[in-house]
Amino acid sequence: MTRRGLIAGAPGLLLAAQRSTEIRVVEILPRFEDFRYRAPYKFGGKEVDRVTLLNVDCVVESRDGKRAKGFAAMSMGNVWAWPSRPYDETLDAMKKLAGAIARVTGDSKLWGHPIDINVALEPEYLRAARAINAAMPKLAMLVTASPFDAAIHDAYGKLHSRSSWHTYGPDFLQHDLAHYLNADHKGERLDRYVLRDPKPRISVFHSVGASDPILAADIKQRVGDGLPETLPEWIARDRITHVKIKLNGDDLKWDIERVIAVDAAADSAKAYCVDFNERCPNVAYVLEFVRTIRQRAPRAFDRILYIEQPTARDLKADRANVMHEAAKLKPVVIDESLTDLESLLLAREMGYSGVALKACKGQTQAVLMAAAAQKHKMFLCVQDLTCPGAALIHSAGLAAHIPGVAGIEANARQYVPAANAPWANRFPGIFKIIDGTLHTDTLTGPGLGIP
Repeated sequence: MTRRGLIAGAPGLLLAAQRSTEIRVVEILPRFEDFRYRAPYKFGGKEVDRVTLLNVDCVVESRDGKRAKGFAAMSMGNVWAWPSRPYDETLDAMKKLAGAIARVTGDSKLWGHPIDINVALEPEYLRAARAINAAMPKLAMLVTASPFDAAIHDAYGKLHSRSSWHTYGPDFLQHDLAHYLNADHKGERLDRYVLRDPKPRISVFHSVGASDPILAADIKQRVGDGLPETLPEWIARDRITHVKIKLNGDDLKWDIERVIAVDAAADSAKAYCVDFNERCPNVAYVLEFVRTIRQRAPRAFDRILYIEQPTARDLKADRANVMHEAAKLKPVVIDESLTDLESLLLAREMGYSGVALKACKGQTQAVLMAAAAQKHKMFLCVQDLTCPGAALIHSAGLAAHIPGVAGIEANARQYVPAANAPWANRFPGIFKIIDGTLHTDTLTGPGLGIP
């Protein structure tokens, strides 16, 4: 994204005309919660058995002195966002960054729309991240900053007594999309690319981790907590129709057999996402995988809706490894690679045909990338970061308000249901899967719908 945010009070930026709808952050506080998984979740060659949630409370103030509170939460997701370093090292650095982001945001004194505030402060967040650890990837910074951004959006909507999704038109957002993206969007407004009212239902992609048992014979030791432990048991309970299959990417035979095994156990399924978590060595691996599935298991091939992030996230480092041929067979989606408009446009140039939107990269980035992806007619989906509680409500709202989203992953109910428990009775349609879907028609309250 370009960083021309013309916000009153932003150092080095021109002053924009003051608007009565603008807010500033007067208080923003992070806090952490820790949960253990009921069973490990394997992806990207690593198993995760715990999660730290970053909860953010904020207070914003309007120009006439009116105040409102906002709240958001997100899984820290350090194994996914920063896989190259040890767990404790990355988690500690991201926790320190949360404190730094709180200080930067609270001290900024910026007035504006939440999108303008985030656009102006993101370079400061990135500098803070690099000061804490020079090796911290931008993705880890985005994950850490995401609940701060979301909490400000939430508070802004509550201040104006309306859904945050109703605040993206010219009556609230001063600039057109060219200001945040590029000249392709000159004269376009963000509300063109979002739905004012949420879609009533979203199909849930049930996740099958790379070490998850598929059938009872695969169980080495039962969890014994009363929840399903095999794929057929989950399908029977939640009437799952969409399945996300985590693959290894470094063992072609295993990956092929895994998909075939899942397909045999999921007779009623309608769609699959196959996710390599960037571990395929090259596009040739992807092509052989897809062509073999088509030959050996045509039903499974037909059910593959899209392929997620097959090769390494650093697209610039391997520009020759393009996805044009693979994308002719199935949509190929970037996930870890998507950190800004530049990465989206580079991926498109390299043959990727879709993007995975994630609440864990921030509400601001999610809506702007959704607009850019729609402009270029790219495939859209919303993915998880094992988001429980308020994080899932935010993610579900994102999926429900973006046109064309193919489905949402929501795997906290599988791996960390204890973190969902305090929210389940208040949002039964979100935390209880009905006919394989989340019921998102209730996400119409003020802010992001998080009370």
